[in-house]
Amino acid sequence: MEKKRKIVPPVYFFTALVSIIVLHFQYPMGSYVDGPLQYGGVVLASFGLGMAIMSVGVFKKVNTGIVPFDEASYLVTGGFYKYTRNPMYLGMVMFLLGASIISGSVSTLFPIPFFIWVIHANFILGEERFMEEAFGEQYLEFKRRVRRWI
Repeated sequence: MEKKRKIVPPVYFFTALVSIIVLHFQYPMGSYVDGPLQYGGVVLASFGLGMAIMSVGVFKKVNTGIVPFDEASYLVTGGFYKYTRNPMYLGMVMFLLGASIISGSVSTLFPIPFFIWVIHANFILGEERFMEEAFGEQYLEFKRRVRRWI
């Protein structure tokens, strides 16, 4: 079993969000969206936040580990897990993208690919190995049926 991570995904999420805010106010670069279109960011951020919170709720409902690499007692395949194997992470990405759209500044896009890379490399790949060990063929079938992101 992998050792427990000291820095969990929400820390990376909040770091990326703070980076977006700092980049917007300290280092704005052009504008890729203006005016009323920026409100689309509110919709995207709200949907992302809702997706992440609802996915956490499913984990709590079935009483399985939510912290990466905690013991998993149940393979969650319902709710948003019907469409993505990582709705909590996808929800975080959607929120960050929504925040970037709200700001409208090109520079605020820079933290998002970095966040995705960190989550993918440090969590998703290891979690997938962990889930394969814990649930075997049941998880492999889930992987064949449901995409990693979208």
